[in-house]
Amino acid sequence: MKQKFDITGMTCSACSTRVEKNINKLDGINVANVNLLTNTMQVEYDENQLNEEAIINAVKHAGYGASIHQTAGQSNTPAKNQTSASDVMEDQMRFMKKRLWVSFLFLIPLLYVSMGSMIGAPLPGFLTGIENGVAYALTQFLLCLPIVYINRKYYEVGFKTLFHGAPNMDSLIAIGSGAALVYGIFAIYRIGYGLGIQDYELAHQYHMDLYFESAATILALITLGKYLETRSKGKTSEAITKLMDLAPKTALIERDGIEIEIPIEEVIVGDILLVKPGSSVPADGVIIEGSSSLDESALTGESIPVEKKAGDPITAATINKAGFLKCRATKVGNDTTLAQIIALVEEASASKAPIANMADKITGIFVPTVIAISIVSTIVWLMLGATFEFALSIGIAVLVISCPCALGLATPVAIMVGTGKGAQNGILIKSGEALETAHNIKTVVLDKTGTITEGKPQVTDILPFSHDKNFTHISLLQLAASLEKQSEHPLAEAILEEAKQKQIKPTSVTDFTAIFGRGVKGYIDNTLYFAGNTALLKENNINLSSYEAKVDQLAHEGKTPLLFASEKELLGIIAVADVVKPTSKRAISAFKELGIHVVMLTGDNKKTAEAIQNQLDIPTVIAEVLPQDKEKEITALQSKGHNVAMIGDGINDAPALARADIGIAIGAGTDVAIESADIVLMKNDLLDAVTAIKLSKAVIRNIKQNLFWAFFYNSIGIPLAAGVLYGLYELKLNPMFAAFAMSLSSVCVVSNALRLKLFKADHAPVSEQSKTSRIIQSTSTITDNTKEGEKKMIKMNIEGMSCSHCSNRVTEVLNAIDGVEAKVSLAKQCATVTLSKDVSQDTLKKAVEDAGYYVASIEEE
Repeated sequence: MKQKFDITGMTCSACSTRVEKNINKLDGINVANVNLLTNTMQVEYDENQLNEEAIINAVKHAGYGASIHQTAGQSNTPAKNQTSASDVMEDQMRFMKKRLWVSFLFLIPLLYVSMGSMIGAPLPGFLTGIENGVAYALTQFLLCLPIVYINRKYYEVGFKTLFHGAPNMDSLIAIGSGAALVYGIFAIYRIGYGLGIQDYELAHQYHMDLYFESAATILALITLGKYLETRSKGKTSEAITKLMDLAPKTALIERDGIEIEIPIEEVIVGDILLVKPGSSVPADGVIIEGSSSLDESALTGESIPVEKKAGDPITAATINKAGFLKCRATKVGNDTTLAQIIALVEEASASKAPIANMADKITGIFVPTVIAISIVSTIVWLMLGATFEFALSIGIAVLVISCPCALGLATPVAIMVGTGKGAQNGILIKSGEALETAHNIKTVVLDKTGTITEGKPQVTDILPFSHDKNFTHISLLQLAASLEKQSEHPLAEAILEEAKQKQIKPTSVTDFTAIFGRGVKGYIDNTLYFAGNTALLKENNINLSSYEAKVDQLAHEGKTPLLFASEKELLGIIAVADVVKPTSKRAISAFKELGIHVVMLTGDNKKTAEAIQNQLDIPTVIAEVLPQDKEKEITALQSKGHNVAMIGDGINDAPALARADIGIAIGAGTDVAIESADIVLMKNDLLDAVTAIKLSKAVIRNIKQNLFWAFFYNSIGIPLAAGVLYGLYELKLNPMFAAFAMSLSSVCVVSNALRLKLFKADHAPVSEQSKTSRIIQSTSTITDNTKEGEKKMIKMNIEGMSCSHCSNRVTEVLNAIDGVEAKVSLAKQCATVTLSKDVSQDTLKKAVEDAGYYVASIEEE
């Protein structure tokens, strides 16, 4: 069983290490990870041997508090939990700000009294002169007391953990400032004693060596550092907060024919949701009435609104841009996509990366070692003949300059910012371990169908061959749709979808017959037509000799040619293929630039796989692999020393995703695939996999920088504070400067991690036009090379061209018009026309549309 706990009382990595160590000792614990940044603990345990109460008691025994974490899943809306989380953070900030103001309110006059005379600042008469030594010392003590009281938590926690045998950062602060405070009180008595016996030399000695300002400054500067650190840590979770803010607070629903607005918590499955333009969708559901475009950018990172109509699914927290929608709620509360994303990002943010283990091992012995160094340094300086005050200042400086916080925060802040940044880009990273492992990937294995390709067949070529000039692309597509309407073949769906997009209505077919393994036939207006493969047409004595080369060419390109004929002749070919996604080629090139070897793994036949390989320049292709054997191929690659990432979307990919070092699931894939993966891409875009790996590299680089800074700071700061350089250069750290440096180190680590918020995916979003464009093309595209002159030039935007045959046909009909010179661009879906004579736009438009295409607009250039 997995459970998450909130831990109170932790202030540094020594605390988190102690809690983790104590919990992992319990019988029945599989793994326990404590996160200092979020003050949480994730525990996986055997519920037959252990329960939550025993775990909480173990934490309390270690000297800390614990309670079961209240997640978004325990309310009906993530927003509800977010409010309480924000309140906790705001309470912490208010308390830290209060401590900070009180500390500096009394520290400033304290520093003036204790050090004003050094710069010639005037003091009241009752504080000047050795005869007023007790008043001078007592005033400093009284100014110091409010600072000590407001920051008493350092003493409460520090001495408590010290007595438990597990000192932490607060212990160092408590011992250091406490020693200075006790010495100051001792000095008051010595001053009073000296004045009482008229030993003014003794009184003057202690009058100059009061340490109240050091004790107060240490506490004030540490509090300043903690305040800045708390503010910075709050920024690391901005991504989660923004996700939570997306959830609407109320929902407009229809019950018993009446529109009512209710709190989001009261929405139940089956409710009819009414979503007006500009409002957020309150729950996951299905559109039952209306159509609109929805902005899903906050969840998927896709900037272009997605068109939705009746029957399409919708997701909570997406924004309705245009039309009115009536939807049926299918998932509410913690079952919605938004709630699951929030839970996933929270879990990943609180998880621990393997790189953190090194810091954890060191911090486990760090604080006791620092205390030992402080004691030894003090004794050594006393043995070398230094004054007690000098030796004491050395000991205090060592205590307060050491910073276990920097070590403890080095990894979790980077992990939290990194996973949050991934979520903003539609990349859900399930754990810190996955985020770390991804940076070391050397081989990426790609499933073909639904990953590299769109996952469903589409029409790529429409090639009419009839000798009848009136038989156009439109005629062929209408014939195909009519014959395939009654077919159950998967390729028939592609033809019917193409006809639907072009608003072509099929005609009625009589005596329809499906011929297994061959195709179909039927009568239209008493004429027999055939649709199928070459075998069907040859069996019916239709001559294909002039077209076999074209059929072979299409097959070689990875397409499936469907032949359509009458009883007398071949009328045309429509090629269907599972087209490559617009960004797949760029993604594969990007993987290569990162030095990652790309492998395509598919169950498809070799000819189709090779066509995709040639088109996208994929180094290695493994084809005709059975679903159950995909996992074996991943294992084989790993056995050769490859760190493998598997990217897939189907149920048959789940074993391979689980076997790979990193499994990456396409977001539109099956729930099984997503469950088996370590990283989920919310969009169907391979470039997001590239972004995930680049983000991983950026996070690990940031963590290494943080760890280097933390180790470097402590390895330099502690010896310097211990007075190692004093004998050579008379260089030593004042405890006040040591406290400032300690605070600064933690702030630097957190601030460096916040730089990850500047990380950007280096690919622009795919435009709607490129999404719907045909990527597989039969021959080279005709480019626009028109030269400008005195002649008039216009641009015709043409829809319906899907291959070079189409563009050639448009070029032919336009150039047949007297005074027209046309260059057609298939890629741009337009024709650039140079007119040497006065030709009307209607003439040009009619010529193109008679050829079977649609002119969207005509513009003068």
